[in-house]
Amino acid sequence: MSGVTKLREYREQLQDARFSGVRSFTDQNGENVTYRSQAEIERAIAAIDSEIFNLQRGRNALIRLQTSKGL
Repeated sequence: MSGVTKLREYREQLQDARFSGVRSFTDQNGENVTYRSQAEIERAIAAIDSEIFNLQRGRNALIRLQTSKGL
């Protein structure tokens, strides 16, 4: 399972917790995670969104141009 897939699953769990009003849930590793507030859950979702974006955009292409005046 890829890193993006895992992040998406975790994000989905966070969204479910956020919409249901629950602040505590068990993640895919079996660990119990408790958030202090809905705002903290929203920050975690934003961080995951950012990480997914960074993983999906890939590497930036580097293009080097070489010019000369000629002879």
